[in-house]
Formats: sequence, structure tokens, C-alpha cells
Amino acid sequence: MSDHPTDATSDSREWGALSDLPGNPIMWVLIVSELLVFGAFFLGFGTARIFNVEMFRAGQGMLDIRLGGLNTLILVSSGWLAAKAVQACAEGNGKGARLWLSGAGALGVAFLVVKSIEYADKAAHGIDIETNTFFTLFYLMTGFHALHVVMGLVLLVIVGWRNSLENLETGAAFWHMVDLIWLILFPIVYLVR
Repeated sequence: MSDHPTDATSDSREWGALSDLPGNPIMWVLIVSELLVFGAFFLGFGTARIFNVEMFRAGQGMLDIRLGGLNTLILVSSGWLAAKAVQACAEGNGKGARLWLSGAGALGVAFLVVKSIEYADKAAHGIDIETNTFFTLFYLMTGFHALHVVMGLVLLVIVGWRNSLENLETGAAFWHMVDLIWLILFPIVYLVR
């Protein structure tokens, strides 16, 4: 056993309970902080809705639930492919891991394409971030989430290139956070009346 700070024993003491999570512990610090930011968004959305119930109902009525549902299916499927990539890597199949990860990334791009179609439709109807409080929050929340999808895609490319189990677990953890946030965001913004 070495005396270097990268020693697993040293890492366990340094990160405590986070050392038991898959991937790099610093990713879990980032994930928790991002979940707190989105939690604040959800709280703000709920509070604004209380004071503008009719505006929020009307805004939700202008959203395309089919596109939101399609994006939900896309992200859940993408998360499954990312999990399969980790499993393949754990089984020593680096090429298979890259293939699964490529599928996850392709679906991430598909999510962004669908989101762009949705935004273009809103723009064609003269709806933008300044239309009203509902659409301000809609664009801020879904746009911030889309930015996380882009960051996740960059991360998937990096961990696919530097294909190790820890790297794939780290990338998959972030990607699953992106999935989780959408699974909360979609019903709150699109469905709950």
C-alpha cells in the first residue's frame, strides 16, 4: 500500500460516506448542489402558481404534453443505456460500454432536438420568456435542465474516451441526475393542474 494521497484508504477517510458511492465523490457533491438548485426552482414555481393559478393553468394548456412525454421516454431510455454502459465496463467489455454510452448520448441529442422543436413552436406563437410568469419559469427551468443535458453529453464523451469503471460510474451518476430532474420537472410543469 502506498503513502500517496490517492491511496484508497486515504480517499475513504477524506470523503467519508461519499467514498462508498459509485464514481468520483466530488460528482456526488455536485449532484447534491444541483438538486438543491432545482429544488429552489420547483419551490419558486409552486409558490408562483399559488398566486397565479389561472395563468399557470392557461400556460400549461399551451404546452405540448406529447413532446414532454416523448422527452421523458427518451431520457429514461438514455439513462438505461448509460447503466448498461457501466455494466458492460464492469464486465470488462470496454467496446460494449462505448456502444451503450454512444446510444445514451444519441438519445440525449434527441432530447435536445425535441426541446428545440417545442421552443420553436412557442416562438412561432409569440410565446417567449417575457410572456408571463409561467413562461418565464418554464423557460428558466427547462432551459437550465437542457443546459445540464448539454453538460451531461460533454461528460459522456469524456468518460467514453477515458473509459474506466470509475469514469463511467461518474458520468452515469450525473446523467441519472439529469433524468431524475426531468422526471420531477415534467409532471410539475406539464401535468399538475
